[in-house]
Amino acid sequence: MARPLVKVCGMTRMEDVQLCVDLGVDLIGFIFHPGSPRNAAPDFVAAVKTGKVSKVGVFVNQTADEVIEIMGRCGLHAAQLHGGQDVDFCWKIGPDRVIRTFWPDTYPSPGALVRDLERYAEVCGHFLLDAGAKGQGGTGNSIDIDILQDIEIQTPWFLAGGLGPDSVRRALTAGPSGLDFNSGVESAPGIKDETKLREVLRILAEME
Repeated sequence: MARPLVKVCGMTRMEDVQLCVDLGVDLIGFIFHPGSPRNAAPDFVAAVKTGKVSKVGVFVNQTADEVIEIMGRCGLHAAQLHGGQDVDFCWKIGPDRVIRTFWPDTYPSPGALVRDLERYAEVCGHFLLDAGAKGQGGTGNSIDIDILQDIEIQTPWFLAGGLGPDSVRRALTAGPSGLDFNSGVESAPGIKDETKLREVLRILAEME
């Protein structure tokens, strides 16, 4: 079993970025949303050098032009669209650069979720399935994994929602391409916990 991609989101400190790079994380996320306690200033993100680790921006209310401008300014590899952006919006950003968020709990059935995923398949490089509802994130809430057990998702996808050392094994049973960690590996909002991060990577390494 290959290790899924590991994304750690909600970065606010350079030392946490360096820790993730040292631990072999694949993607690092920065939130561009003033309403979030993990909101990151563009100047900070632009100054972050991650080597081979991809930099992802999380966007909620920005226009497509604003997203593109911030991506260029900050050297971002991908845009995680967390505000329910439509298909045209994704086309403008570029399908190979879009991680589009979906909230399984908001759909009346697994089939309805799959139909929506299929509608976005052409315009997204990855999906991200999160707990809660549109615009939320970093709440610590978890998805009901059972919703995902009987559906097949063709596009590579990340699973998010309160993931940490205690829940990572259960999360893998849903078959995600990647895992997105945020509040579940923190000691406080925006402050990553080194012990939790190391434990998550250790568990994943054991399962390879």
